[in-house]
Amino acid sequence: MAKMKTPGVYITEKNAFPNSIAEVATAVPAFIGYTEKAENAGKSLQNTATRITSMGEYIQLFGGAPKYQYLLSTTSENKGYSLKRSGEKYNLFNSMRLFFENGGAACYIISVGSYNDPITITSLMDNGLSPLLKEEEPTMVIVPEAVYLKEEDCTTLQRAVLNHCGTAQNRIGVLDIYDGYKARNHSEGDVIDNFRNALPEDSLSYGVAYYPWLNTTVVSDSELGLANLTNDSLAVLKDLMLTELNVPVEKEGNEAAKTTELREILNSIPCINEEGYKGPGIQELDKILIAISPTYNDIRKDIKTQLNLLAPGAAMAGIYTQVDNERGVWKAPANVPLNAVVSPSVNISHHDQEDLNVTLNGKSINAIRAFADQGVMVWGARTLDGNSRDWRYINVRRTMIMLEQSIKVAAKAYVFEPNDAGTWTVIKSMIDSFLFDQWKQGALVGASPHDAYAVSVGLGSTMTAIDILDGILRISVLVAVSRPSEFLEITFQQQMQKS
Repeated sequence: MAKMKTPGVYITEKNAFPNSIAEVATAVPAFIGYTEKAENAGKSLQNTATRITSMGEYIQLFGGAPKYQYLLSTTSENKGYSLKRSGEKYNLFNSMRLFFENGGAACYIISVGSYNDPITITSLMDNGLSPLLKEEEPTMVIVPEAVYLKEEDCTTLQRAVLNHCGTAQNRIGVLDIYDGYKARNHSEGDVIDNFRNALPEDSLSYGVAYYPWLNTTVVSDSELGLANLTNDSLAVLKDLMLTELNVPVEKEGNEAAKTTELREILNSIPCINEEGYKGPGIQELDKILIAISPTYNDIRKDIKTQLNLLAPGAAMAGIYTQVDNERGVWKAPANVPLNAVVSPSVNISHHDQEDLNVTLNGKSINAIRAFADQGVMVWGARTLDGNSRDWRYINVRRTMIMLEQSIKVAAKAYVFEPNDAGTWTVIKSMIDSFLFDQWKQGALVGASPHDAYAVSVGLGSTMTAIDILDGILRISVLVAVSRPSEFLEITFQQQMQKS
């Protein structure tokens, strides 16, 4: 109020409404991995958290796909050949495509290296997680390339992600299961048991995992060709096709001309990457081989299948974003179809899911299942802390993170304010208003606001006189968070016939 020293009329405006609390973002994942480049207008973006909102922006700042290279060799089994990916399995680019296909929006990218660098735990953990400590907006952490480390390194990194999320208390880790494309009865061991046994006992409510991996469609036929085979593989390819086509040495007339032309095409294959090559362009040669060789088409199909086998973490980050935008963070991200997915790599039955969902050690794994009438669905909504009644469900954990962080950010305005009844009343009114809005939207359950939440603050209620002397202002907030109906039981009974 202005001091009244001069005669006149003074106007004083008073706020009629309490300060409001803005709901923090709930679905902003941070992806850590390797990219083609990392720069913006000549400024390096490597080892820094950079916010993007689209795949186009990702390509502009971080480049495109890596050069997929495969080593082709002959074998007496299967189709007469085997394919093995050569070099590092950089996977962030395709994971980002899967993320945006499933509803992804704003996210952070932390590039820890280029396609010339090896995938190492040091880069992913030290250079990837550290920059996130300074960022408050990200609410999820995903490291798609973790599953291409050695198994013990993948485990160490995932434990670090859980510890990071538990320390920050404002985000969750979406973990991918090592070798999660394999069935549980695989000869090398149970991938689920291996994953569970490697997890720590702390911070489990800040983590979530899904099984199995996904057969996707993010890599198309137009992206594949002869360039995906190593130089050493081209000669093998020529021999395979000569054998397949059974090209004769000599023929007469038009058949001889066709044979000569075909031999020239096949003989040019090992030379296409050499200087001075005079044959058809690689794209033209690729089209010719597609037309004449079933073996070559099989090879292209196998490469495409391998590249499209992706861990589900990135897709789930997109699903979280989609569900949050359409319904809200309190809606369980389950019973939702996946886009750009053909099938799960392992078919899970109702019986198979029992041990995934409910297990003695409590480390629940969410299933991704294919249903004949619905497609590929997310069929689980539990955290890794599956035995906890408080933090069993991922939507409860994420809703609490949203409520806690929203109130925390708004309460910062009252640091160093007088610790008296006036401040207590303002803070209580502000939190009451925020929780009332959340109750109306469906985040909190109860027939009335009184049943859904309670806010307490004040001397003799949440604080003692000693607390006030020590400068401590304590606020108690009780909420009833909406929980999913995970098990629906419908009872049928016959009744007596009525006349």
